[in-house]
Amino acid sequence: MPARLVGLPPLVDVRTRVLVLGSFPGAASLAAQQYYGHPRNHFWPLMAHVFEMFSAPIACLEKKVSYGSDYAKRCRWLQDHGVGLWDVYASCERQGSLDADIRNATVNDFSAFRAVCPQLALVAHNGATSFRHHRHTLALGVPVVKLPSSSPANASWSLERKKAAWWAALGPALAG
Repeated sequence: MPARLVGLPPLVDVRTRVLVLGSFPGAASLAAQQYYGHPRNHFWPLMAHVFEMFSAPIACLEKKVSYGSDYAKRCRWLQDHGVGLWDVYASCERQGSLDADIRNATVNDFSAFRAVCPQLALVAHNGATSFRHHRHTLALGVPVVKLPSSSPANASWSLERKKAAWWAALGPALAG
């Protein structure tokens, strides 16, 4: 029987306008105690693309990612742009990193989020497993969207196609 795993704490503050919810951290992320800690996960390049679109829509497509490799710096960078992170599951049993292997999961309590994040304007579920629990986040009273998973396991979506989808979903909420 797999051990019970506990997720990461929410990365949010009063400036959070967009909450990106994954399902549960993968093994690499849990080991590093970092959101999207697997080096092949597309999350960080996707967010760089979204933010760069605000300043230089054409040039950003070929611009090198500028958020840095320091995790604390990445977290400040997200929060400075109004983005928070958390996961749908607080804990679960799982061997490996695949969402399909999650068992006996406990869903996080989202009821206090409006008080913690008064500027919240959008909840974006990163992938289908997270989105299966959108009924919990609809109660926050803000729009809820499903993003294509940033996971490298989501090989049916190219990085360019993911960039377009993430920009279309997150851009308007972050601009306002």
